[in-house]
Amino acid sequence: QVQFVESGGGLVQPGGSLRLSCAASGSIFTVSPVKWYRQVPGMQREWVASIFSRGSTTYADSVNGRFTISGDNAENTVYLQMNNLQPEDTGVYSCKGVGTTWGQGTQVTVSS
Repeated sequence: QVQFVESGGGLVQPGGSLRLSCAASGSIFTVSPVKWYRQVPGMQREWVASIFSRGSTTYADSVNGRFTISGDNAENTVYLQMNNLQPEDTGVYSCKGVGTTWGQGTQVTVSS
C-alpha cells in the first residue's frame, strides 16, 4: 500500500512562501488523484488542491491563484507551493491518494 510522508511546513510571516512535499512509498500515478488537505484543531479537514494523473489540477477558491500543486512521477512526490500566505492558511497540511491512509501531516503557521 502506498503511503505518504509530508514535510516542508514551518513558521512564516504573512505574505511569505513555503513549499510542502508529499513523498510517496510507491507510484503516485497508481493512487491518483492526489489531494492536499489542511486542518485546524476543532475544525473539519478542508480540501486544498488536487492533481490528476494527466497533470490537471483543481484548487479551493480560498487558495486559487496563490497555491500551486505539482507532481514528479520520477521522484514519486507531490508538491504544494504556497505563496502570499495569510494567517487563515495556518493548519496541519496532509496529502492523500486513492486508497492511502492519512500521514502525520506538516504544520504550517502563518503569523507575524
